[in-house]
Amino acid sequence: MKITISKENYLKTIAEAESEGETVIAATLSRWLKVSAPAVTMAIRRLKRDDFIRVASEGQITLTRSGRAIANRLLNRHHLIERMLTEIFGMEWYKVHEEAEQLEHAVSADFENKLRERLGEGEACPHGNRVGVDTPNDRRRRGLKPLDEGEPDERLAVVSVFERDRRLLEHLEKLNVRPGTAMSITAAHRDKLTLDVDGRSVQIERPVAGRVWVRPMTANTSR
Repeated sequence: MKITISKENYLKTIAEAESEGETVIAATLSRWLKVSAPAVTMAIRRLKRDDFIRVASEGQITLTRSGRAIANRLLNRHHLIERMLTEIFGMEWYKVHEEAEQLEHAVSADFENKLRERLGEGEACPHGNRVGVDTPNDRRRRGLKPLDEGEPDERLAVVSVFERDRRLLEHLEKLNVRPGTAMSITAAHRDKLTLDVDGRSVQIERPVAGRVWVRPMTANTSR
């Protein structure tokens, strides 16, 4: 079934917001997509009419089976394009999300299959994120936690970062805080952390650190 780019964006955003542990309501979509409340109201009406979403009496929005299928298709395609841009074309990791946002609507199913054959499946994207819905609870069950929960003298490895904020990604790049980076916390303050990253002392604000997921390192942990 062919649908508009706008509808695809709404469905994918619902899945992405769920993956960040958010309860999705109209205001969530307005904030994530940076569109007006009336525009969101109209979009919700159309998506509900097409049986892509359900809206509970308290306003919570969830995807139907068909809506989830479309969202998952876009998430998979976005993931493959990000990997293509970094692994094949060498684009900087903090730039590829916005490029993939544009390209994901133009890629054919045949090209998507070629990407899958070339890149394989199961690998994380350049931001360390898994394809599909991966909630904070899912991450914690795998032993991950947000960087802002780290303690002094703790040795950590960056696993993934929130990818929808280009300014955040550029800031992390300047700090050399990216997936695969090993670091230790040298001081924890109320509003920021001081990190040792490759022998360089850097400070990161707690709201920023909360967007970075890390794994505590042991003697046998490489990442």
